[in-house]
Amino acid sequence: MFIYVAAYVLIFLLGATPFMEILGVIPIGVAAGLPAIPVSVVAFLGNMSTIWLLILLAERVKTWLKKRREKKEKEKESSAKRGERGKAIWKKYGLPGLAIVAPILVGSHLAAVVAIGAGGERRQIFLWMTISIIIWTIATGIASHYGIDYLFNQTGYEGFLNDLLDME
Repeated sequence: MFIYVAAYVLIFLLGATPFMEILGVIPIGVAAGLPAIPVSVVAFLGNMSTIWLLILLAERVKTWLKKRREKKEKEKESSAKRGERGKAIWKKYGLPGLAIVAPILVGSHLAAVVAIGAGGERRQIFLWMTISIIIWTIATGIASHYGIDYLFNQTGYEGFLNDLLDME
């Protein structure tokens, strides 16, 4: 029983980790042998908890971004491709476009920071990021369930979490 609780806590923490998107966390949880729906819900909650926290602390994030930009101007780093990609998406498609493609291209956490830095309204950022993560959670949960279930049926494998339990 403890191993299952620990697995769900780990899924929540991985989902909450920036750049460890639900696109990676959900398949890992399902491949572990856990059911897709609880894994998807826990990964969603983990991912959204840090995004909502970023949005709620928007003023502090804006101040941090300003200081960071000033520091970067002094250093002139060229490794900000993800941030530049996020800004380009913002300019072309606005907040809805950025939120929808963020989990694949730049990461949802960085997209929230870009949206805040670009002057997006907190309520709109909250709404579009939530819609985006819900869509990606459902799509990834369904794909993981059927894809990994197919692999399990073909191989007779039941997930690496079950292997850990069998070792005990």
